[in-house]
Amino acid sequence: MKMLYDISAPAKLNLFLHITGRRPDGYHLIQSVFMLIDWCDTLHFDLRRDGEISREDIGAALPIDDLVVRAARTLKATSDSPFGVHIGIQKRIPTQAGMGGGSSDAATTLLALNRLWRLGFSLEKLSQIGLELGADVPFFLAGHNAWVEGIGEKISPIALPPDHFLVLKPTQGISTSLIFSDPALKSNSETAIISGFAADAFGFGRNDLQCVAKKLCPGVTQALEWLAAQGLSGRMTGSGSAVFAQVLRPIDLTCIPSEFQVRLCENLDVHPLLGWAQSDR
Repeated sequence: MKMLYDISAPAKLNLFLHITGRRPDGYHLIQSVFMLIDWCDTLHFDLRRDGEISREDIGAALPIDDLVVRAARTLKATSDSPFGVHIGIQKRIPTQAGMGGGSSDAATTLLALNRLWRLGFSLEKLSQIGLELGADVPFFLAGHNAWVEGIGEKISPIALPPDHFLVLKPTQGISTSLIFSDPALKSNSETAIISGFAADAFGFGRNDLQCVAKKLCPGVTQALEWLAAQGLSGRMTGSGSAVFAQVLRPIDLTCIPSEFQVRLCENLDVHPLLGWAQSDR
């Protein structure tokens, strides 16, 4: 095997996001449901026998030391593999959107290189590596829609019915660190239970980061107001700035303001690379 082409890295939406506390080390404790959607980046992997790791941006330029490069370097250092890789990235998922694009790219990189380099690492091993890169990476590695707790490392697979969601990304992005450091952030939500969520999967709870995000990014408010004017119940995903709404009827996408990046998405039952690493369990 010398190359892997057209490998998907799907985005996620947070159906709700509650902040239930804060650890002594400063990390916030969350409860959320992460849902995979069909808004995907595409990655290509060419084996290099010289041990070097290189990247090509197909479209918009990415930071030099992005999560994809860091994931490849970390995996190489952990495995002592003699191989390298040339990675091409076709970026479609918006950045600073709360959709997990960077973490998803990193997870896809770990799964693809585990196969390309014939490492045979288990899913648990890759998840340990992924958690060093970002709290959302283990979710994408696990490959299922999930109830997520802790700082994002406690992942319990759940089933969700198929549906459609309109996602709007304002021009402005939001720094995750700015939101979590804001003194107005609510961090004492009551602990929820899965049965309460299951009774109203697409309407349960709220996003505790949304109020702070609206203060930092007027585009979040504008997007939510536009959705409300269409009779849709909008909510921000993750730390924003993208918002989304369940779509139960046809929507005229031509009337959406041009400053928003828009996509009508379907949720995914499982990650496209599910099974690319075997579980120890």
